[in-house]
Amino acid sequence: MNKNELNNLSKEILDAAIVVHMEMGHWLLESVYEACLIEELGSRNINASRQIELPLIYKGKKFNK
Repeated sequence: MNKNELNNLSKEILDAAIVVHMEMGHWLLESVYEACLIEELGSRNINASRQIELPLIYKGKKFNK
């Protein structure tokens, strides 16, 4: 992906997050926003995954989060 494509994708993701927040309001659990955002991204043909594990090293200790 080039810089312009990344900028456009970033704008689309941010817009999707704003739409979800406006639709659902505030003070909900993160899991609610996550489910709605995945749905909103899918409706925009943006492939996204939920809660994938990534290697993480903090102060020399490895976590799978």
